Amino acid sequence: MAPSPGARPVIGITAYDEPASWGHWNTQATLVPSDYVHALADAGASPVVLPVQDENDDALDALVSRLDGLVLTGGPDVDPARYGAEPHPRSQTPRQQRDARELALIAAVERSGLPLLAICRGMQLLNVAHGGTLVQHLPEVVGHEGHNPTPGAFALHRVHVDENSSLQRALDWEARNVPSHHHQGIDRLADGLCAVAWADDGTIEAIERSSRPFLIGVQWHPEADDNRSLFVGLVKASAEVLAARA
Repeated sequence: MAPSPGARPVIGITAYDEPASWGHWNTQATLVPSDYVHALADAGASPVVLPVQDENDDALDALVSRLDGLVLTGGPDVDPARYGAEPHPRSQTPRQQRDARELALIAAVERSGLPLLAICRGMQLLNVAHGGTLVQHLPEVVGHEGHNPTPGAFALHRVHVDENSSLQRALDWEARNVPSHHHQGIDRLADGLCAVAWADDGTIEAIERSSRPFLIGVQWHPEADDNRSLFVGLVKASAEVLAARA
């Protein structure tokens, strides 16, 4: 049976679990920047927010079976202990439960073959999940603050994409300025992942697994960009999953 007319692929968005305030309330909250929601909706998906919580593999597989795609969002630094390193003085306080939740989701998505877009922290966690390591404070390596010059604001810097990559086929550009905000990056690239985009200073800006139809990580923030081509590519791949399940 074909999907109902107008059916939109359901794409999960991993949430933050952080202190938040509104009105007279100050509380711990499950939240996600609305740019992710708008980017997916604009591209033709039905986005759903996935809270940080503990679930066993069976429950995660059941959850993933109800999704057509997944976005791993940005956020705080991955715990250095996850890749066998001591914390750098500039590393942020780890969110242990979030790290564990998203690593388990990565494993469940890869068991299922679901399309995955990993953004900023998400790309870094994808690399760690496969045995890679991270640079804990990128300015010490590249010699400048260009990837994260202003707290609470995105910077623009140029990215060049491998013309033979799955990422480039999803995009409508090969080189452009993109919004970025990160002080960490990939150090040792995990086996099985390929670097497919770079900043002018050599920082890896995107990775993918070429054996998968859509398993892509980007270091920049496409949800904060007016160019939606990467989300359109994710939604297209997710729509194929939806159609195959019908």
